[in-house]
Amino acid sequence: MKKSGILNSHIAKVLADLGHTDYIVIADIGLPVPDGVPKIDLALTYGVPSFRDVVHVISEDMEIEKITIAEEMVQQNEDTFLYMQDKFASIPLSRCSHEEFKRYCQKAKVIIRTGESRPYANCILHAGVHFGATQQ
Repeated sequence: MKKSGILNSHIAKVLADLGHTDYIVIADIGLPVPDGVPKIDLALTYGVPSFRDVVHVISEDMEIEKITIAEEMVQQNEDTFLYMQDKFASIPLSRCSHEEFKRYCQKAKVIIRTGESRPYANCILHAGVHFGATQQ
């Protein structure tokens, strides 16, 4: 049994299988999941688990190179936008239209659905490379 990190076996496997430039989506309850893209549904009820809770836990276990959000988040869900800016201050944060965001979802390794019920609480986490401790 694992002592720490992500206990959800489906999420742990997806993260372990990611390669450089692969990406996953953390989604609110309303984001459509394209046919053929695996979905891990964590939603229990409205707001549980929250987008922030899921983003926080996954970001602790994933090497993130870049993040993409929908431009609409800036105006329609300012609290979440400010959270993303603050949480990932050292990681590039790119924006696109919500329609383009949904097109990106078609090539995601997985969409992780939260119970978040605020609009545009979605992000794409692009995998980076973690080489671990380097030997000298």
